[in-house]
Amino acid sequence: MALTDEQRSEIEAVRAAPNQTVRPTVPAMEALLFEPFPLLDHGFIRVVDYMGDDSAVVQAARVSYGKGTRKTSEDAGLIRYLMRHRHSTPFEMCEIKFHVKLPLFVARQWIRHRMASVNEYSARYSVLDREFYLPDATQIAAQSKVNNQGRGETLSAETAAEVLSILQRDALQCYGDYEQLLDPEGLGVARELARINLTLNTYTQWYWKIDLHNLMHFLALRSDPHAQYEIRVYAQKMIEILKAWVPHTAQAFEDYRLGAYSFSAGMLKVLRRRLAGESVTQETSGLTKREWTEMQAVLEG
Repeated sequence: MALTDEQRSEIEAVRAAPNQTVRPTVPAMEALLFEPFPLLDHGFIRVVDYMGDDSAVVQAARVSYGKGTRKTSEDAGLIRYLMRHRHSTPFEMCEIKFHVKLPLFVARQWIRHRMASVNEYSARYSVLDREFYLPDATQIAAQSKVNNQGRGETLSAETAAEVLSILQRDALQCYGDYEQLLDPEGLGVARELARINLTLNTYTQWYWKIDLHNLMHFLALRSDPHAQYEIRVYAQKMIEILKAWVPHTAQAFEDYRLGAYSFSAGMLKVLRRRLAGESVTQETSGLTKREWTEMQAVLEG
């Protein structure tokens, strides 16, 4: 289970005790506040708090005193302008705080995004739960032959079952040894030392607070098809939350970041030559084979 009955009771108690406020709120976010969304086999993500909304982005851009009297369409237009021209500061005025439960190897990828405040469950202070991530058989694949950090073809059902057996066996063995190391009537090893024996699929938890601009940068990278599946699952759920929180910003983000592609100066020259009627090949383009392939994939996709 991602959450124990006791944890669910605590969350329900918080949700049942609303607080009055004069600050701007978003009804869609209020409805999902504190609610855990299960991810992978034992993980989850939930919104703990948020500050600001679409109007806060607009207010910061205009440096106005309040929401003003402009139409929603005008606000959406300004947000799209800011996104299109990469004016990031107004988006930094909004913040969101997540509670995330995730495997250690996903956490190590995630923490590479340094523009956030993080507080992780301390395995020096507390004992980690006996929970491990075991991928679905459909996610067990061979090493990609074209991407040094990605997966290739899915392995056969028999091979996948063998892989899962090894992962589960090792995780259980290491956790059993972890308990043995911790046993105060046995070896009595300090928690900060005992934890080093745990496997990378062990689950951890943290609170992660970030501003809207840097959140979108995280999502653009981690929701990309080239990102590892396990972190992509979290990013995709966060995009759903983004749509509930700041719908105009989320739409602009999808249009100008997720659904867009940036061409290099060399690629633009090739496109202009093509528009002028010239037949351009990779050999005459001035682009490397990789650049040419990437450009062709976008144009033909």
